[in-house]
Amino acid sequence: MSSPKRRIETDVMKMLMSDYEVTLVNDCMQEFYVRFHGPTETPFAGGVWKIHVELPDQYPFKSPSIGFMNKIFHPNIDELSGSVCLDVINQTWSPMFDMINIFEVFLPQLLRYPNPNDPLNGEAAALLMRHPKEYEGKVKEYVQRYATKELADASTEKEEDEDEEMSDIGSISDDGEVAGPMDL
Repeated sequence: MSSPKRRIETDVMKMLMSDYEVTLVNDCMQEFYVRFHGPTETPFAGGVWKIHVELPDQYPFKSPSIGFMNKIFHPNIDELSGSVCLDVINQTWSPMFDMINIFEVFLPQLLRYPNPNDPLNGEAAALLMRHPKEYEGKVKEYVQRYATKELADASTEKEEDEDEEMSDIGSISDDGEVAGPMDL
């Protein structure tokens, strides 16, 4: 059986060789950022998020830690911290999964099929259940305001001083600077 270190290297190399843009933190294989695009045919289409990933020493037997760096409006993602509520990452993680599964299957599925019954963002969950059209509008508004390539890139520079203060990261893009409305 291969060591967790080797598995981390294998999974991260798969990510680096994939179409995803991956940035290692301090050349460390256990902490990196992945640029993630919202799935097509969803209100998240056109959005670009920077996802912070940390792999524990026990990976793949212990699940990775995943968080959105720029804001997203979704029932199962905490707006301030960017934490993700997803069973397959939190409770039912298996060593059979790898990092590519998270970005190709788990996160796109989460954005396509939000679960308002297990919310981290109560406002998003309530809006989705009561006024689905308004929910969709607010998701698109967030995509335009916070999920541009420029804002995803900018979230790293300011973030590095705030590593310990995850809850402050949500306020980084509050300066209202948006290059222009995105074509949806």
